[in-house]
Amino acid sequence: MASPTQKTIMIVEDEPDTAEMFAEMMRLSGYRVIKTYGGAAAMSMLTVEHPDALVLDLMMPDVSGLEVLRFLRREPNLAMIPVIVVSAKSLPSDIKDGLDAGASIYLTKPVAFLDLKRAVEDSIASRA
Repeated sequence: MASPTQKTIMIVEDEPDTAEMFAEMMRLSGYRVIKTYGGAAAMSMLTVEHPDALVLDLMMPDVSGLEVLRFLRREPNLAMIPVIVVSAKSLPSDIKDGLDAGASIYLTKPVAFLDLKRAVEDSIASRA
């Protein structure tokens, strides 16, 4: 069970192995983790759960991560949730699109544990 001060991170990633790797990184850093495997499921879950930060892949088979990001930024009660995009899309135009859509931080895969941990910590701290 999560302690009252434990922060919650939602992982939105369509590859189960990658989702679990990110989830384990976050658990090791002391976070409560929620995983979902697609954009549509994430949008549905976000209406119930209000995580302290979101780790979001962009390329998913149903609804793209960019659409999830735009949805989040349109919803007044969700708009302030920091989003760390972690994507294989690494062209400057991809990064610009992610940041323009509202990503707090954009990381490219493969991502190192310390880089992801620092990105989550920094995005949560900047929200506080």
